[in-house]
Amino acid sequence: MSTTEVAAPETADIAAAELPPKQLTGRLKVVLAVLLVAQFMLAVDFSILNVALPAIGDGLGFSLANLQWVATAFALSAAGFTLLFGRIGDLIGRKRIFLGSLALLGLSSLVGGLATAPAILIVARIAQGLATAAATPAGLALLTTAFPEGPLRQKALGLNGALMSAGFTTGAILGGVLTDLLSWRWAFFINVPVALVVLVIAPAVIRESRPQQRPKIDLPGALSVTLGLLGVVYGLTQAGEHGWTDAHALTGLLVGAALLVVFAFVERKSAQPLVPLQVLEKRTVAWGNVLGLLAFVTETSLVYLLTLYMQKTLGFSALTAGISFGVLGIGTVVGGLLAPRVIARTSTLTTLIAGGVLQAVFTAVLLLLGDTAASMALMLPATFLGGVGNMLVIVGFMVTATTGLPNDEQGLATGLASMSQQVGITMGTPIMSAIVTATTAGMATAAAILHGVTVAIAANAALVVLGVLIAATALRPHRT
Repeated sequence: MSTTEVAAPETADIAAAELPPKQLTGRLKVVLAVLLVAQFMLAVDFSILNVALPAIGDGLGFSLANLQWVATAFALSAAGFTLLFGRIGDLIGRKRIFLGSLALLGLSSLVGGLATAPAILIVARIAQGLATAAATPAGLALLTTAFPEGPLRQKALGLNGALMSAGFTTGAILGGVLTDLLSWRWAFFINVPVALVVLVIAPAVIRESRPQQRPKIDLPGALSVTLGLLGVVYGLTQAGEHGWTDAHALTGLLVGAALLVVFAFVERKSAQPLVPLQVLEKRTVAWGNVLGLLAFVTETSLVYLLTLYMQKTLGFSALTAGISFGVLGIGTVVGGLLAPRVIARTSTLTTLIAGGVLQAVFTAVLLLLGDTAASMALMLPATFLGGVGNMLVIVGFMVTATTGLPNDEQGLATGLASMSQQVGITMGTPIMSAIVTATTAGMATAAAILHGVTVAIAANAALVVLGVLIAATALRPHRT
């Protein structure tokens, strides 16, 4: 691809390509801070309500069967629309999408905090999910186009990954603290001032990124991939709630898979596809996103397994269990800070493999957990080091999946990466929950839960090893 082809789509990107910054300028530091704060807030939003769900149910009168829709409504919209909104950002402007979605997030959070009935809360959660689906790829695309390929982008992605993963952990802790000390409503309200601050600062420092020529939206492709992802995510959430033999779970998974196959055929025939096949044919994009999917499946589901272990086997409270994950959060921050340095001194592939090996080893260490609180002396350092390894993989995946593409395709690349992230988060818990359920055979004793969690941890470690093997084989440089 020629320089003209890469630089043509956007005026701002032409200037960036002509004079790429060698170090963080004052404006770039502010841009980075604004984007990182926004991504951190989005990550917190994924997990902040988990601990608060029982209090929400009691406060608004949710039935036990319908309470899971507080999480499911968010997951469906957040994962189902990410790819579509990422591409729309490429076409009409990532800054516009980013600011609009943050405004929607702030407004929907305010509505959720003020909700007086279950229906109002569910609508607010759907709106929060849609805002997340738009803001996450747009924010990442603004970050990757603001920082050129190389050390600056690696540093930015490392910080982004660290704060994003720390945000998941912070959400779990913050949700418990706010619910216990104030009210579950503050798990919603906390987004409002953060969104307002970003909306005040961002317009002045973030440059618009808009293509000069706007191709038409691939409507058949957009409908098939969005409905397909909605079907798959719905099936996964129902499987986690009711088991893999549940009719709704199977129907959602089968219909979703069929629509994704339709999407693949549509893209082959479309003159202006939503996802150009030449992008998916790049090994770095295709396999990088597979590794990202596995990274999020394994680490987020491990949090679920260890929460189950601490509460059901060790008898810890939800708040104590949440606070225990602070060690994991520190590990992910350390991993995010280390990742750019490891990449600079070795390579992205070496970072992916080393991070995967580190995560696999310390996930396997958790197989030694026992039924007394003394096991925390094993669990805490293992989760710290496993978190470091997982973050090396996540930053490596982000760098791999967004490298070698022109700036006008960065929205698509980050949309794919965000989709891998959010589908991975959604997939992990149902898969591990199904393993625990099958292993315990319905028994809820401390010993049975420990056995089920141990089997699921073994499966989790196996998935991490699979990621290492994929990285070592599929991303190995071709010999010339």
